[in-house]
Amino acid sequence: MHVLHVVGARPNFMKAAPVVRALDQRAGFRQTIVHTGQHYDANMSGVFFRELEIPQPDVNLAVGSGSHAKQTADIMACFEPVVRERKPDLVLVYGDVNSTIAAALVSVKLGIKVGHVEAGLRSRDRSMPEEINRLLTDQISDLLFTPSSDANANLLREGIAADRVFLVGNVMIDTLVRLLPKAEQYRPQDLPGRYALVTLHRPSNVDDVPWLEQMLGTLVRLTDNLVVVFPVHPRTRQRIEELGASVFGNGRLRLVQPKPYLEFLALQRGATMVITDSGGIQEETTFLGIPCLTVRENTERPITIRRGTNVLVGRDLKNLEAEVERVLAGDRKPLERVPLWDGHAAERIADIIASSSTEDGRSYRNCLPNSISIDV
Repeated sequence: MHVLHVVGARPNFMKAAPVVRALDQRAGFRQTIVHTGQHYDANMSGVFFRELEIPQPDVNLAVGSGSHAKQTADIMACFEPVVRERKPDLVLVYGDVNSTIAAALVSVKLGIKVGHVEAGLRSRDRSMPEEINRLLTDQISDLLFTPSSDANANLLREGIAADRVFLVGNVMIDTLVRLLPKAEQYRPQDLPGRYALVTLHRPSNVDDVPWLEQMLGTLVRLTDNLVVVFPVHPRTRQRIEELGASVFGNGRLRLVQPKPYLEFLALQRGATMVITDSGGIQEETTFLGIPCLTVRENTERPITIRRGTNVLVGRDLKNLEAEVERVLAGDRKPLERVPLWDGHAAERIADIIASSSTEDGRSYRNCLPNSISIDV
């Protein structure tokens, strides 16, 4: 069976790595990796393949940046000849980026089965491009691999047939579990025992330059109590440069280059708290037990709030400061482990794919943990 993986942005790499590894350990599979080039900076892309110990892509479409319409269209135009030439039996897409929906659309129109890894997540905010990508990809996919029971419930509400949906757990946690011991050696020695780690990249935040300036001012104020480490996404850095160097503060706000996976994981592991607008980091901090303050009005990962360490603070910076003070005072959310976030999600996906090649995956349902309930 020929499985073609499509990755475009660095969260995709972390999700694809364990699936590639799990399929590689089973007989009868041939694999192709296509990188759309949606992330093309070396720190945002190339180094991840080395650290995650997965093969370099067989094909790099090198589409680069652009508007949502242009980037999606470019991926589709470049990806279609690859599918026609390679003739995969199954195309696996990951997450919610433009590469995800573009590759899924091309594949289904060519009659190729599509599997969506990380299906069913919903923010219920259609102003987010990622939400549109998630909704459309799930509607046209043949196999939907969900990370948590709330994702199954979302898909059932949307009328997607239950026999297409498989609760497997979180593949990003697979990568974290495997590489956490290796990441420990990457923790910077010059950091104090108490620091906040910050990431901001969503256009709704960083393209709002007046809000971004206020956010930077808030981070400077936080340095009265702890060091703030801020690996700056290229898009965010461009906006910060428009504001000038005066916002950089007192030197305890450290604006640094984006970090490769192992270095960033080490920073997360040692942080007092994480302030972010990322989706995947909400999941990673929940697994690690690190307080996470999410600077968004909604999240497609509510399981990290119900069971995890995540607090949705919105874009209200006074609310953010209040939550920071709460964490520093030792008032932390109790942590509950999320079912199936155990480092074995990719193995379940590989088993389903192997079974689906002969029996549409129905036999594998007998192996799913019966202790996991679906809340509709």
